Amino acid sequence: MAKFLALTVSFRFAFADEKAVSLENIRVVLVNTSHPGNIGGAARAMKNMGLSRLYLVDPEDFPSSEAVARASGAADILDAAVVVPTLEEALIGCSVAMGTSARDRRIPWPLLDPRESGSVCMEQAGQGAEVALVFGREYAGLTNDELQRCHYHVHIPSNPDFSSLNLAAAVQVLTYEVRMAWLATSGQPTKQEKLETTSMLNAQPVTADELEHYYAHLQQTLVDIGFLDPNRPRHLMPRLRRLYGRSGISKLEMNILRGILTETQKAVRGEPHKRRSD
Repeated sequence: MAKFLALTVSFRFAFADEKAVSLENIRVVLVNTSHPGNIGGAARAMKNMGLSRLYLVDPEDFPSSEAVARASGAADILDAAVVVPTLEEALIGCSVAMGTSARDRRIPWPLLDPRESGSVCMEQAGQGAEVALVFGREYAGLTNDELQRCHYHVHIPSNPDFSSLNLAAAVQVLTYEVRMAWLATSGQPTKQEKLETTSMLNAQPVTADELEHYYAHLQQTLVDIGFLDPNRPRHLMPRLRRLYGRSGISKLEMNILRGILTETQKAVRGEPHKRRSD
């Protein structure tokens, strides 16, 4: 596990300054799917995560209007799906195949969890390899012979008391991890990283000189609106300085405050002013 976590971190820095790895190198293979709705659901899950190459091995009912209905906007993936009679044909051109397995097998095989599989997908795709994520039948999964055609087995660590996972849901889990690994390797920030960056900017404190500029602006605005008599200022500005000094104002907050003062001055002068939407 530690090895794969280290790989995940190294992939981020290895690819951050390079051209983004293409998700077109990754295909999803569904073997002998019995319910067309699951094919549609898988297509929708793929499109959610930016994948588009769907291979169907001997589906029991396809094409199907039910698949289109369940795809819910991902009918283009169904239209472009490659239908083949055997898994061997679905894996033509692939350098790496990952087969999903819900149970332990007699023969030990390289086993990954979904997060590790996403990292390996990006490592291989970054080298130009074709990668297949292979999913088995709803009622029985992949056979031992089919799993032996895969380089890795992927196990989703679901609740052992209720481990049965819908096919489309399994596709969603693995394709989500592929996308998260892709975001990391292509240098694109995740939502959490964007939030952390924004938080850092929001928390950046103002400098002493910025505060002095603000106090001068504030004092002039208070004079403009008639709240402060420059001939009898009393202790208004020192009290306001103490108030703002306790607030720990950030640069973003300072920009807002300065904007309020500017628009207030425009209003006093009868000039048109803009409204903020945020």
